[in-house]
Amino acid sequence: MYTALRLQRTLKRDEARIVVVDPEPYMTYQPFLPEAAAGSISPRHVVVPLRRVLDRCQVVIGEATAIDHAKRTATIRTLATEEEGTGAVEVEYDELVLAPGSVSRTLPVPGLAEYGIGFKTVEEAIGLRNHVLEQLDIASSTRDPAVRDAALTFVFVGGGYAGVEALAELEDMARYAARYYHNLSPEDMKWILVEATGRILPEVGEDMGRYAVRELRNRNIDVRLETRLDSCEDRVAVLSDGSRFPTRTLVWTAGVKPNPVLAATDLPLNERGRLVCTAALRVEGVEHAWAAGDAAAIPDRTAKKPGTECAPNAQHAVRQAKVLAENIAASLRGEPVKDYEHAYVGSVASLGLHKGVAHVYGRKLKGYPAWFMHRAYHLSRVPTFNRKARVLAEWTLSGLFKREIVSLGSLENPRGEFELAAGTGRHNETT
Repeated sequence: MYTALRLQRTLKRDEARIVVVDPEPYMTYQPFLPEAAAGSISPRHVVVPLRRVLDRCQVVIGEATAIDHAKRTATIRTLATEEEGTGAVEVEYDELVLAPGSVSRTLPVPGLAEYGIGFKTVEEAIGLRNHVLEQLDIASSTRDPAVRDAALTFVFVGGGYAGVEALAELEDMARYAARYYHNLSPEDMKWILVEATGRILPEVGEDMGRYAVRELRNRNIDVRLETRLDSCEDRVAVLSDGSRFPTRTLVWTAGVKPNPVLAATDLPLNERGRLVCTAALRVEGVEHAWAAGDAAAIPDRTAKKPGTECAPNAQHAVRQAKVLAENIAASLRGEPVKDYEHAYVGSVASLGLHKGVAHVYGRKLKGYPAWFMHRAYHLSRVPTFNRKARVLAEWTLSGLFKREIVSLGSLENPRGEFELAAGTGRHNETT
């Protein structure tokens, strides 16, 4: 989206036709997913509608299933092709930009596919919020101690940004919500973070990582380092240290992998399945193919160690998009392209309301200053003034009023009520 946005501003209307293909009609600003899950931001303000922002582009809501760059064609499946039953269509192109991002990386853990919950999309974030609040309802109304214990046990696997921020924000929300249940208290809940390595949040540095562990443990969150999830069959999380936790909530955030569409191309991939690219963001050894973001293995020109690649994160991706658009425009006009070069400035992470850690420009911050920097940074990066204003307004209002703790789980099955009414005639009864 960032690349197309800059291209439509850079290129004249008669220079090129820009076609954007995406399975969703919006771009998700993923750093805001934990706050959306906690209810601090409305879900519709975490996403940017493509058709509104890319008004000079042709937006196709569909999925690229294969790309034959030798023939300059992409095979695309859309909602219309499914309705028509005609199969996918082939679209010809002159220049190809691949930026499909990444998907959750799962492992063959028994029971994970059946009971695991991801945290990569806005739908998953809101579904998880509804799920956590529903567990409080279950625990409050059941008379079975085993059901209550499983409902109040929340296991998060993965100590990176997604896992730590999601756990911290949801624990904050659940602790606040518990005050409205007559028979629940925050001490009844078990929150467990499982991390296979010896540290969490490696991006913020070792010292801030240790601080984050202490902060979470001070909130009675059980942080298990150098521990793996061995199984979650029958809703029981079995850890490599021998612990067993009956749980109805298992959130999997243990890493990502390149989008599967890359494997359906004839372009060169590295051992991790990412596109091999030059510093100018071209696919190496291939003309008229470009890439950026998580899907691209781009050399880090600022690293001291040769062969280092840019980290697959938003800080690089947003900046790469700017250079990529400028290079495509320059290439079309026969002008020289430039290399992408950006020194990593650091990282910020939220640990819940008014709590956070940051390591930026060599300076270490924690607590409220880090949390404030986290919000300020991401507010400056979320695209469009419209979104910035709406997010800022929501933060302001959430500071003045109480949290919303309602679960809208029925949104995931919107026809349920009508199907019930149609099947039983309950709405015809007089009450």
